[in-house]
Amino acid sequence: MDFHYTVETSKSIDEAISSIEQNLKENKFGVLWQLDLTGTLQKKGVHSYTTPYRILEVCNPVEAARVLSYNPLVGYFLPCKITVYESEGMTKIGLPKPTAMIGLLNDPELKSIAKDIEDVLINVLEKSK
Repeated sequence: MDFHYTVETSKSIDEAISSIEQNLKENKFGVLWQLDLTGTLQKKGVHSYTTPYRILEVCNPVEAARVLSYNPLVGYFLPCKITVYESEGMTKIGLPKPTAMIGLLNDPELKSIAKDIEDVLINVLEKSK
C-alpha cells in the first residue's frame, strides 16, 4: 500500500490550488495555511532548490474535533497535508493517505474514520486535476 495518493494535471500550480480550495470548500474542508517551500528555502539562503513546491494544510473542523476527542494522539497527524509541485513538466497534487498515518495507532475505529476522510480528499484531488 502506498503511503500517498498523487495525481497529475496540466494546470499551473496557482490554478490547481484555486481548484483544490473550491473543491475542499464543497466538502466542508478549508485551507488553514499554505507554505511556499521553495520561496521559504530561498529566503533562508538555500538557492539550490528551485522547483515550485507548495504545501497546504487542510482541515475539516468537525472531523478534527471528533478524532481528537476519541484519541488526542491523532493530533500528531493533523492537519492533513496536500502538496502541489512541478515535476517533469507537469503539476502534481498529492497527499499522504490518512489511513497510512492513522494505521500507526492500530485502532480500527480511527482507521474507519480516516478512510472516510481519505475518500473525500482523494475525490477533491481527482476533481481538482
